[in-house]
Amino acid sequence: MKFYYDLHLHSCLSPCGSDEMTPADLAAMCALAGLDIVALTDHNTCGNCAAFCQAAQERGLLALAGMELCTQEDIHVVCLFPDPEHAERFSAYVSEHLPPFSNDPEVFGRQLYMDGEDNILGEEERMLAASTDISVEEVPALAAEYGGFAFPAHIDRPSFSLLGVLGLWDSSLNFPLAELSHSCPADFIRRPDLEGLRFVTNSDAHYLDQIWGAERSMDLPERTGEAVMAWLAGTEK
Repeated sequence: MKFYYDLHLHSCLSPCGSDEMTPADLAAMCALAGLDIVALTDHNTCGNCAAFCQAAQERGLLALAGMELCTQEDIHVVCLFPDPEHAERFSAYVSEHLPPFSNDPEVFGRQLYMDGEDNILGEEERMLAASTDISVEEVPALAAEYGGFAFPAHIDRPSFSLLGVLGLWDSSLNFPLAELSHSCPADFIRRPDLEGLRFVTNSDAHYLDQIWGAERSMDLPERTGEAVMAWLAGTEK
């Protein structure tokens, strides 16, 4: 069965995300856009994932819990988990590897914890946009240890991407999949170092009007978190 997806979305907990990106409003916009499977991936935290998954389920969507992890090399990696429980354990680990910097809301934006009904629960005081001390080579095994799957984000961009930082794709890092941005040039995937690599394309939306509609799809035997994880890993039957 074909399901339309967007697996890279930010909420108001990301400092660069709009305050309008509440879990409930984000889920509602995804439903209006005709999406079937979505994932919340705030910077270095899964703090709003439970609220988003609840709001998405109420609107008939399958939601995965996730995070856009920033490694010590300033490489962004999307880490996805089949449910909020796995994601929250991973998030607690990542939290221990963030630097002790305070967020400046005037410069970076607010970082709001919300419930599934758009009530503000609190504000994160640490700067979530900072780099962790987790190296990119650790991430695939680390995400798998917590029941998840990881792939480098927007590799065609010049900043905060694996190719932007390393220059070439390193297959020894054991990422079988990578993300391309929505505006990636068509000939980009013909790079010799990307041969044999699988790709997904997501919106990386930080604002409600950046959520695009039913454009990218995956074929799954059933719409479950486990089926999505298997599809990402290339192990689906």
